[in-house]
Amino acid sequence: MKKKGGSVLRRFLAVVLSLLTLWAVVLTVGSDSMAAAMAAVRQRSSLPTALLRWELGDYAARDALSAVTAMAIGQSPLLLAGRGEVTQLWTTAETSDNGDETPQPEEIPVQQPQPSAPSQPQTSGVKDNGVAAQTIAPGSPAGYDVVNGVYVKNTSIYTLDAAALSASPYQVTLPTDAPQVLIVHTHGSEAYTMPPGEEYTASGTCRTTDTNYSVVRVGDEIASVLSSYGLSVVHDRSLYDNPEYDGAYTRSLASIESYVAKYPSITYILDVHRDAIEDGNGNQYKLVSKEDPSVAQVSLVVGTSGSGQSFDNWQENLKFALSVQQTVAADHPTLMRPIYVRNSRYNQHITTGSLLVEVGAAGNSLEEALNGARLFAAGLGATICRK
Repeated sequence: MKKKGGSVLRRFLAVVLSLLTLWAVVLTVGSDSMAAAMAAVRQRSSLPTALLRWELGDYAARDALSAVTAMAIGQSPLLLAGRGEVTQLWTTAETSDNGDETPQPEEIPVQQPQPSAPSQPQTSGVKDNGVAAQTIAPGSPAGYDVVNGVYVKNTSIYTLDAAALSASPYQVTLPTDAPQVLIVHTHGSEAYTMPPGEEYTASGTCRTTDTNYSVVRVGDEIASVLSSYGLSVVHDRSLYDNPEYDGAYTRSLASIESYVAKYPSITYILDVHRDAIEDGNGNQYKLVSKEDPSVAQVSLVVGTSGSGQSFDNWQENLKFALSVQQTVAADHPTLMRPIYVRNSRYNQHITTGSLLVEVGAAGNSLEEALNGARLFAAGLGATICRK
């Protein structure tokens, strides 16, 4: 019996010593010398305090690293010596990977109405960027729905009723309270192909965080033209696709909802992008109008509830797109590509005056895109204001 009791006691002492050893290891994680280790033990050896820290998860050095990570670093003198730099890199990586964080909108002041004649494209002297050009202008209704002379490429699960769409056109409303128009860029880093000598600092293929060269600059031009029609515009210049592309629509939606809550008068929401057209070898093409090859084509994309997201009034957005397209085509027959109707919602459920606008393609130059944006914005302004 005595032998058995001694065996139990030895096991108990072994467990206690193991726990004390583990405790000492945890307390001294991050210590790169014996003196530092003893200081850590003295500082944190109060049992009640240590237990509380353990319960709260604060059982390692007070930085962003978990105990497991810190203990792993402690096994390498090189990593341990540079723990501060490792912690900074780790924290940066954790923050960058969080695709649910919504960046603070970079809002420019509301552009108050400045009635004047809308600016026209400056087509003389436009530099060629060397990209092959094409014009998308259907010559036959095959593969399209045609509503009031407007070609619609429907890839959604729904069947369009051209007669019904024509019978009840979009009812334009214009609140007297400002602002009335919101411009956002879910993929604000989308950019173009610049002529030699005018390149930008790229953040990816035909992408840049420099808003002087991306679709954000195109949004500036649209805002300016709409302001010349007496419309009050808010332009959100935030980049919701940088540093993370995934989740951009979720992040831009949060800002759209915030703007609408702040300015209930907002009726028209434009999400301005650019398209990308390439061949099987990855060569980019530019899209230009037949009337003027220095003007990039523009396309309107209308979302639906085909993806399963709630969106009851998407037909009203389509009617709005049809109305704008008719206005623009009256003066510029090939500026607009066919309207695209797709299953995704694209955050267009917020108002019945919401459109996704693709100005040019990655192969276009910024100047060509600005030319197309001005003509489109003039047609949009005329549609809204009935000028």
